[in-house]
Amino acid sequence: MSDAYKKAGVDINAGYQVLKTVKQMSGNAQLGAFGGLFPLQPDQVGNHPVLVAGTDGVGTKLLVAIAANRHDTIGIDLVAMCVNDILAQGAVPQFFLDYLGLGHTDQARVKAILAGVVAGCEQAHTTLIGGETAEMPDMYGSNHYDLAGFAVGVANASDLLKPENVAAGDVLIGLPSNGLHSNGFSLVRDILFKQHDFALTHVFDELGHDLQTELLRPTKIYVDSVVPLLHQHLLASVAHITGGGLIENVARALPAKLTAEFNVGSWPVPPIMPLLARLGQLTTADVRSTFNLGLGMVLIVHPQDLAAVAATLKAQNQAFYQVGTVQMGAPAVTFKEAQHD
Repeated sequence: MSDAYKKAGVDINAGYQVLKTVKQMSGNAQLGAFGGLFPLQPDQVGNHPVLVAGTDGVGTKLLVAIAANRHDTIGIDLVAMCVNDILAQGAVPQFFLDYLGLGHTDQARVKAILAGVVAGCEQAHTTLIGGETAEMPDMYGSNHYDLAGFAVGVANASDLLKPENVAAGDVLIGLPSNGLHSNGFSLVRDILFKQHDFALTHVFDELGHDLQTELLRPTKIYVDSVVPLLHQHLLASVAHITGGGLIENVARALPAKLTAEFNVGSWPVPPIMPLLARLGQLTTADVRSTFNLGLGMVLIVHPQDLAAVAATLKAQNQAFYQVGTVQMGAPAVTFKEAQHD
């Protein structure tokens, strides 16, 4: 895990221990996957539908939105965090609910937040079927709020994406992220605003725009790109790259004794990430275990399906990179540096 992230106040390992405790208390060994599974009764033609549910928030990226007084895209982040997890299980998102807790109901701000949620649902082709807005002045400051989302999708049981589907020789396809997405912001804020004293309006030459524009880029929603691949049964497994970066999330999409070997340099890394590494004096391990490094989704594909996957992604105007392969061995995720003469 990232030592820098822990120093910034986030202990990922403590979160894993909580997950273990919940697994023991509930008796549900499936907890910890990208989405939760609930099987329904088989239909009359032999399908075995499964509901796949996911819930998430936006994290301390909200504090950037609050400081910048820009709330119109944070709802897209919320939807993306939930529906992308469902996609990673092989399910098509169907509906979404949101929860907004706040210290004071500023109608213009609430409207902007919910407009983002609606826009995210439209991008994900899901229905916003309800939600809850709770005003709690003793819980939150008058200017603060928190967001949570809940998404449900459906898949046939035989079509669910599982680590067991992966084999040595499979190919890693990376779908580019839209910057930082919604993860690592406690470390981002620590570097930019605590270790240093940059204003949100500060412009770095390598970014070409101010920090608030960069940091509030909405998380990309991958429904249009991934669902056609699911319908064609072209994917072995998928990792949604969120907290824990490539190292933790790709490991969740692999079976034991296999490793995802990434070819460093085979895809572009957004400039905000090396900038943060330089300003925060982060190690390579810190960066790889905290940020998405420019890949929001990693698709694991059998070699015989590679051409069809590439053709489908091109038809959707989805950029993609062949970023590595699956090999025998451990640890679950490794990085192969480019060789220079």
